Amino acid sequence: MREEKIKQMLENGEFVSVNDKKEIKKYIDLAKKFNKKNKTITLRVSEDDLYKLKLKALSNGIAYQNIIQSLIHKYVNEEIKINI
Repeated sequence: MREEKIKQMLENGEFVSVNDKKEIKKYIDLAKKFNKKNKTITLRVSEDDLYKLKLKALSNGIAYQNIIQSLIHKYVNEEIKINI
């Protein structure tokens, strides 16, 4: 999805060349800051919820961690909404 958007922006001429070395360094530093690898977190979950999650993951042939990761990704990218 992101690649398609970048390609479309390139085709629409939304990007411009920059020759200023300070400006280039600024954006390289920003890219490094935001291009971090996955981060390990600790999360407290009820035993019952975790058990049910693992069962569903097992029945679908995927790791339960991947489900959690996918849900977080979809939520932060506004692909799903959660009512609390």
